[in-house]
Amino acid sequence: MMLIDSHCHLNMPDLAARLPQILDNMVQADIGQAIAISVDRTSAAEVLALAEQHTNLFASVGVHPEDQNSVEMSVDELVAAAQHPKVVGIGETGLDYHWCSGDLAWQHQRFSTHIQASNQTGLPLIIHTREAASDTLRLLHENQAQQGVIHCFTEDTAFAKAVLDLGFYISFSGIVTFKNARQIQEACRYVPLDRILVETDAPYLAPVPKRGKQNEPAYVRYTAEFVAHLRGDTITRIEEATTANTYRLFNKIPPISN
Repeated sequence: MMLIDSHCHLNMPDLAARLPQILDNMVQADIGQAIAISVDRTSAAEVLALAEQHTNLFASVGVHPEDQNSVEMSVDELVAAAQHPKVVGIGETGLDYHWCSGDLAWQHQRFSTHIQASNQTGLPLIIHTREAASDTLRLLHENQAQQGVIHCFTEDTAFAKAVLDLGFYISFSGIVTFKNARQIQEACRYVPLDRILVETDAPYLAPVPKRGKQNEPAYVRYTAEFVAHLRGDTITRIEEATTANTYRLFNKIPPISN
């Protein structure tokens, strides 16, 4: 059985420079596929180019909430970009109150634009939320968001329940392996097996025992193994479930036959 890295940034210079090795490491670790995530217009083109060049890579389109100066993408632009067969999700989008403060109406509008594009295309939202749980939920409700995943989950069990009640999925990154991540670990035990995804968020947040090193898709196996142990489950069941869940949510990705 294999795993899928549901969220990574392979276009970033340090990873792009050694992509052949990264792809080979994926093979060695039985990581069958990965989704390369867009954070702005430039990266949207870069991750799509990678996806076009490699059959096991896929892309998203979206503008990250962190940078107010990023050039916005309209609903129509997002919808048009999403027609490409290798674009499988809308985002990375959401709210970030850690790095951003003051009047954040621009961030709320950007998030709402992405939710509308997701609803129109039927592609899932890839949601970044940091210190903004209540407003994230409010905007998802107000815009009648239909499908998506909370990527790199860092909230508590109550937020997990609220997201699950919307029909969304939850993706765990290497953070869940950190010793001080008790709240996230508790949420990970709570989330039903049919709603869990795993990711690296590479090049960031390498899991234990690679913490402090540059992250890459092959390392998602360490996160999956930790999740299995945390939940008292087997790695085989976590592989099967997270792969099936990724295919169900990102349903433009063609499954690999085992």
